[in-house]
Amino acid sequence: MRPITLAAAAALLCAGSAAPAQPPKPLNKTDFVKSVDARFNAMDTNHDGVVSKAELAAELQRELEQARQLTTQKLRQQFQQLDTNHDGQLSFAEFSAVIGNIRSAETPDQKLQELDTNHDGKISAAEYRAPELTRFNKVDANHDGVITQAEIDAAKRK
Repeated sequence: MRPITLAAAAALLCAGSAAPAQPPKPLNKTDFVKSVDARFNAMDTNHDGVVSKAELAAELQRELEQARQLTTQKLRQQFQQLDTNHDGQLSFAEFSAVIGNIRSAETPDQKLQELDTNHDGKISAAEYRAPELTRFNKVDANHDGVITQAEIDAAKRK
């Protein structure tokens, strides 16, 4: 029965995070256990004190259908926001309007100032390579000259 309890915990946490407008309220253990028990009792449709495979399958199907309905509803809302002329179709212009203007984060002057360490108005290969190697060396935690997926994951967490 442990997987059902974990599933209930996950569902409860997801339900609490569904309304981002309000911060989640603290949840004490007593209330948490009550909600887990209520979920178990709802799944135990024949009230025999255990959840059979069939009851579990029915609950999973209900959850799947609810997730589908919620996803469809959110997609429909997003579609309606994009469909600015309300013709039930998205043109490329309507779709691409979401992106807006794509701009560089830096001007050429700013980038030149960052990379041109000898201030000669040009970027040499060594000047260009230096910050890239610095980033590589930060990720290469064991300094063996090879970046592994584990090192990349660790660097992302920092």
